[in-house]
Amino acid sequence: MGAFVMATGILSVGLHLTGFEPLSRAALALAAMVWLALAADFVSRLLFTHTRWETEADTPPALTAVAATTVLGVRISLLGWHFAATALLVIAVILWPVLMALVIGHWGRRMPGAVFLVCVATEGLAVLSGTLAAAGVGDWLATAALVCFVLGGLLYAAAFTRFDLTQIWRGAGDQWVMTGALAISALAGSKLVGWHGWTGTPHTALRVVTLALLGVNLAFYVLLMVAEAVRFRPGYNVRRWATVFPLGMTAVAVLSTGAALDLGWARVLGRVLLAVAGLVWLLVSAELIHAWVGGGRAPDATLPAAPAEK
Repeated sequence: MGAFVMATGILSVGLHLTGFEPLSRAALALAAMVWLALAADFVSRLLFTHTRWETEADTPPALTAVAATTVLGVRISLLGWHFAATALLVIAVILWPVLMALVIGHWGRRMPGAVFLVCVATEGLAVLSGTLAAAGVGDWLATAALVCFVLGGLLYAAAFTRFDLTQIWRGAGDQWVMTGALAISALAGSKLVGWHGWTGTPHTALRVVTLALLGVNLAFYVLLMVAEAVRFRPGYNVRRWATVFPLGMTAVAVLSTGAALDLGWARVLGRVLLAVAGLVWLLVSAELIHAWVGGGRAPDATLPAAPAEK
């Protein structure tokens, strides 16, 4: 459940930013435990069931392995554990080109929202690199973050041409990655805005781009909320963790941008959006438990990809 780690990890970051440290650490512990279990499963499949690993690795949800690792790394870095966060960055950097090549090599037309994970994974590298640069791990990481930030934007545009827009109204949850990718891009931008190494025109350009990304992110957030209200889709679906992550990421992006650009309204809005993300996390968790108990077995732990038109 890479999407679960992403959702729970970013919720932990948001709770940390808003001063709810005990809850933040509890969410971090839960995300870390699931990440370790998934990492063990990933290695086991790679070594012992390689054919199955290849079959799953060429679908967009495979990139949750990279994204989840970077989100966890960001939260760990905020604890001051920069060595561990750097190790997670190294793992993510190693996985990124392998999984990216497999996923893009098997792209189809009219794909579900998971297609935007190419952007999320890349911007995750930018956010973690920017976080570590700000912590003093290495100035070169800020340049690496900028490269990933730009590349992530290009990948978002490419993914949008493959996205099935009807998923906005009929998606099972991962349609929200459309706006979650913009949110993590805005978060990466806010990290770069806060970097002391850039001033003048580059700094101004980063401010403008970050605000633009956040504005489009919030517009898509509202659009998807309206779509959810018009076509209500109750019941548990594993793709709903791919809904929780964008909700939490949008909240963190608003909070981080507000801090970087000194926007008072963003601090208030970020807290409201974080509360929404927390409530939805609890709701999806309750539906998961209900499905587990009612069905007598745990639902699938992976984020399946809806079929794409070739």
